[in-house]
Amino acid sequence: MTGRVRSFLLVEAIAFALAAMVHFGVLVHGYEHDRARIAESIIALVLLFGLAVSLARPALTQQAALVVQGFALLGTLVGLFTIAVGVGPRTVPDVIFHIAIIVFLLMGLITTRQSTAITD
Repeated sequence: MTGRVRSFLLVEAIAFALAAMVHFGVLVHGYEHDRARIAESIIALVLLFGLAVSLARPALTQQAALVVQGFALLGTLVGLFTIAVGVGPRTVPDVIFHIAIIVFLLMGLITTRQSTAITD
């Protein structure tokens, strides 16, 4: 189960890194956004930190994953709120990304919580 949790962390970190690269204008031009790229970069780094903790201290995998995925979910919900009120980028790809990553983060949190329950 630890491998699945780590896989979620890695995929989530990659997704946020790719989103940040889009908002930096590296992957696609026309979607640059300063605040979005900063937020997505921070979330990607936090998720990678959680993965690093998991690899360095396997006994802390579930706790680290719950904390960093919770942080990522909170940040993503803030991003979705900024889209709704017109502060954040309001493109169709941004809305789709936020909805998809929220679903994936929730799946990761559920998987992580279930793995914690098994080891308790």
